[in-house]
Amino acid sequence: MTNRKKGPRGSKKNILSEQVLYIFAGEPFSKFNYKQIASRLGFNDPITRNLVKQLMQELVSDGALEQERRGKYKLNPGYIGAHSQNRTIEGMVDMKQTGKAYIITPELDEDVFISANNTGHALHKDRVKVFLFPRRKGRKLEGQIMEVMERGIRQFVGKLEVSGKYAFLVPDSSSITVDLFIPLNELKGGENGDKAIATITEWPKHSKNPFGKVIDLLGKPGDNDVEMKSILASLDYPLRFPQKVLEETEKIPSTLSSGDLKGRKDFRDITTFTIDPLDAKDFDDALSIRKRSGETWEVGIHIADVSHYVEPDSPLDHEAYRRGTSVYLADRVIPMLPEKLSNMVCSLRPREEKLTFSAVFQIDNQAKVLDKWFGKTIISSNERFTYEQVQETIETGKGKYKEEILKLNELAKILRSTRFENGSLAFHSTEVRFELDENKKPIKAFIKEQKEANHLVEEFMLLANRKVAEHIARPEKKEKPKTFIYRIHDEPNPEKLANMADFVQQLGYKMSIGSRKSITNSINNLFEKVKGTSEQNLIETIAVRTMAKAEYSTQNIGHYGLSFKYYSHFTSPIRRYPDLMVHRLLFHYLSNGSSMNATEYEEMCQHTSLMERRATEAERESIKFKQVEFLEDKIGQGFVGTITGVSKWGIFVELLENHCEGMVPLQSMKDDYYFLDEDNYRVVGHKHKQVYQLGDIVNVEVKKVDLSKKQMEFVLSE
Repeated sequence: MTNRKKGPRGSKKNILSEQVLYIFAGEPFSKFNYKQIASRLGFNDPITRNLVKQLMQELVSDGALEQERRGKYKLNPGYIGAHSQNRTIEGMVDMKQTGKAYIITPELDEDVFISANNTGHALHKDRVKVFLFPRRKGRKLEGQIMEVMERGIRQFVGKLEVSGKYAFLVPDSSSITVDLFIPLNELKGGENGDKAIATITEWPKHSKNPFGKVIDLLGKPGDNDVEMKSILASLDYPLRFPQKVLEETEKIPSTLSSGDLKGRKDFRDITTFTIDPLDAKDFDDALSIRKRSGETWEVGIHIADVSHYVEPDSPLDHEAYRRGTSVYLADRVIPMLPEKLSNMVCSLRPREEKLTFSAVFQIDNQAKVLDKWFGKTIISSNERFTYEQVQETIETGKGKYKEEILKLNELAKILRSTRFENGSLAFHSTEVRFELDENKKPIKAFIKEQKEANHLVEEFMLLANRKVAEHIARPEKKEKPKTFIYRIHDEPNPEKLANMADFVQQLGYKMSIGSRKSITNSINNLFEKVKGTSEQNLIETIAVRTMAKAEYSTQNIGHYGLSFKYYSHFTSPIRRYPDLMVHRLLFHYLSNGSSMNATEYEEMCQHTSLMERRATEAERESIKFKQVEFLEDKIGQGFVGTITGVSKWGIFVELLENHCEGMVPLQSMKDDYYFLDEDNYRVVGHKHKQVYQLGDIVNVEVKKVDLSKKQMEFVLSE
């Protein structure tokens, strides 16, 4: 911990001192005499016991321990704070339902373990300062939380338990391991069993529970609307727009003036259309195409000019930044911008004049970009297509604007092929969707398919995003690149990659991980080989877990998954705040503006990356709720499923028919005692060696469904 006065650091005496302090730090509120400490250290003879006694006296002199009557010692609470130089780190709390925690920190290559009695008043996702204990040989790094620097969660969603004299809010999340004590005068009319949102008002030093107050009542558990609002609130996402934001939005004109058109290129007479899902209302992007001279085509990617309407530092802008992104739940969209903007004024609706920010490319028949132009435009979309309509035109060669659609598809296929030749990874994302009745109850689950129509739109959006990033990162004049927002994706962790290669080899597949090109070729070839096999889900799941997470940053490191050196997000400013930032920066630089403050924009990148992760979590939670709701009346029914995960508690199974996922607890598997083989993604029977591995097909029955916890329990069947 620190240099002792009685000898050089690293001496046996100094090491013994640290071992003694480790015991006290591990139980900071306990008291021990020297015999108890000696016993814990394995010293039972009088000589070494006396050495421990002498050492503990020295630690009292140093201020590390306090001596009480009857020969008892305890840790001096002020010692850790005073002697923490080079022994402290900052990080985020990943709290487990058992009360223990791990600290995730960029300062170390490993997480720091915190035992339940050393977490103090820290909660899940808090940013904390941690004191590191001396590492014991062969053990993981451990520590004690010294200080909560910032609460990661500011509002807590749960069920009220109200008795005659007191009340508690029991949080929905298993990661929040304490209940909030709510004084009866802070219930805001809430009753026993109600779902509510509460905040912490104080946490007295010696109190086990924080004190709080109810700030909003949601309703009764199990109600669809209540549960969806609960999901949003638990992730600190606002449930409604502030009044001042709505008032500002109402002042925005719904029609264009002559001043709005000033300085814009006019694309109103050029064939232009949108392609979106059937239920979409916020049309961010439109495509235009026209023949130029020779074998050249002009393709325009026209994006809603949200920056024209949302002024920087306005209440509307602050609220959009706060939200960071629109959230797509199983039964609704929670927009980043009020509906007047997202669905009306900014949305590129057919046969309406709209303001856009465009990326226009001159492209030859080999899909090579010959020239580019970025700037403000005005368009009038000729048609609003669904993906299904465009897919039908691609397959049949018939339909409105068939020549334009077929040419765009031809170019998109070349762009896509070139992208994969250059090392882009061919991940197949599966999106679970539900068909809902008039009461929002799920009556059918299905996988949203990606077809050529989806790929057509995707390739031109990727082209625009890539070329916008290149334009700033690689200026034509030999200037220093200006501050910009990049969408970055880091290289996979080499250890995880090696583990994946070892694992797939056991299944009979080979991976070469010697170079970046060999890695991407191996993964893409692997995806192709396992397509349609029982191992497909297993391989794709492991590949996703091996990859890093994409995020926003002003520090460009490229996009590994797409194999792009420069990449940004330009094409969805209605639903993503980073795209709005990109629009503002790009226009500022096109107008010869100077480089902006990188530190300020990096902070904004970190915030929007966080909100993106929360939105993804909310979407998953809403899908989970619908899956549980779908199986609520199917107790005892049998299904076929695929093992999608393994843990020391059980195996996770996704049902093939409806894509619902539940757990088979290991304790319910009575034929043997099963243990987790984590490295090989499987559980193994101790006696009979029966193996259940990721990707295996199994028969299960629905045993129990808990709507409030969004949990499904299965049992294996014949």
